[in-house]
Amino acid sequence: MAVIWTLTDGKAGDALQCLGVAEAVLAGTGGRIVEHRVRPRRLYALAMPWGPPDPADLQALSEDLAAAAPDIAIASGRRAVTYLRWLKKRSPATFTVFLKDPRTGTGAADFIWVPQHDRLRGDNVLATLTSPHRQTPAALAAARAAARPGLLALPQPRVAVLAGGPSKDVGFGDRDIARFALALRMLADGGAGLMVTPSRRTPEAMTQAMAQALAGRSAWIWDGKASNPYAEMLGLADAFVVTADSANMLSEAASTGKTIHVFMPEGVPAKIRRFVDGLAAHGAVVKFEGRLEISPYEPLDSTPLIAREILHRLRLPARH
Repeated sequence: MAVIWTLTDGKAGDALQCLGVAEAVLAGTGGRIVEHRVRPRRLYALAMPWGPPDPADLQALSEDLAAAAPDIAIASGRRAVTYLRWLKKRSPATFTVFLKDPRTGTGAADFIWVPQHDRLRGDNVLATLTSPHRQTPAALAAARAAARPGLLALPQPRVAVLAGGPSKDVGFGDRDIARFALALRMLADGGAGLMVTPSRRTPEAMTQAMAQALAGRSAWIWDGKASNPYAEMLGLADAFVVTADSANMLSEAASTGKTIHVFMPEGVPAKIRRFVDGLAAHGAVVKFEGRLEISPYEPLDSTPLIAREILHRLRLPARH
């Protein structure tokens, strides 16, 4: 029975990846997960991932460590690197895992996962095309069985529209928003039922443009008031429309084996293009231009691969 800690600063993408991998590991071992969220003060955060942890964060970690050291610690996010290093010094037997490039080299953890479009490589690094997540087949089946009536009432084929927004790597200008909204309207006019969920990063102008484009058409748009229908949409979808800014959303959609229509805003950086090109080579994505394509492919899911690699390496001497 393993005890797994997760270490993040609470960002949803990082936390969900850590939990997805932790749950996949525990499916093979049994045990429990302890979530830790670090909140370094500004000066400490500015020095991360190279600087020291914020002492104000360490009391809870120290108390939990004194009670029972974790067998495995899984961290993600720039701020978590420092705390994972702190933990390893105090508990050498803990097997440490970092998800994504820690920016401090391969010595940041015993095992590191990175997406293939990142450059980090090493003996303790596993690179996969897609990102880990929590959307297991069982979770999607349960969500599909409990889907709300508004989604079930849509005509088939049902298309889940997973809308992102501006990020540090990708911008969504007015032309991008207009182009995206027009393509959605064309898709709905072609007879598809659209299930639309904006994300935390979706700008209000984009949400309004989608609503206006789909007014009077077979579409259901989440208003943010009820519970998030994301898993229900993944479970019900016959195909997807996903904006290219989110590797996580693309990875979750790719785990279903259903065609992904990817929308590329202007100025997408090379690493995202490499990721999309890899998905296209697998047959998972097509360019979104308002037309529906249905081309099933072998589902892509890195989460169980990462979990199996962790379990395999736990049977070997830990790397230092």
